[in-house]
Amino acid sequence: MLIMRATAEAEAAFAESNLPFEEVMEAMGRFTEEMLQAGVLIAAEGLDPDPATGLVVDYSSQPPVVTDGPYGETKELFGGYWIVDVASLEEAAEWAKRAPLAGPGMKSEIRRITSIDEFPQDNPWIQKERAWREATGQL
Repeated sequence: MLIMRATAEAEAAFAESNLPFEEVMEAMGRFTEEMLQAGVLIAAEGLDPDPATGLVVDYSSQPPVVTDGPYGETKELFGGYWIVDVASLEEAAEWAKRAPLAGPGMKSEIRRITSIDEFPQDNPWIQKERAWREATGQL
């Protein structure tokens, strides 16, 4: 899995750049298309751009403790992920507390996956991605 991460300085620089959304989508669309053509793309999803909407489950004690996000440590390793289809953030936290993880420093970050429907549907890269998702049974 490739995880997009940015420091606070990088996010601030991006916000100050006023880079048009279309340019961002163009770059991301090209990258996605390159991976598709190379046959290496299995799945791609975006995370809610506001990490403060997430939760952190800390397994240092039992029962695990759930706190508001964001996941602030940048020296930690992302070891994998689960994708769950649940009705609420609270339900996701309940599932996360049941994960077979334990011990100091073991944490889960819960983030909502954005939907392709949240992007401008007239964008050609979004249309290509939608077509790919429909062709691969992801929609």
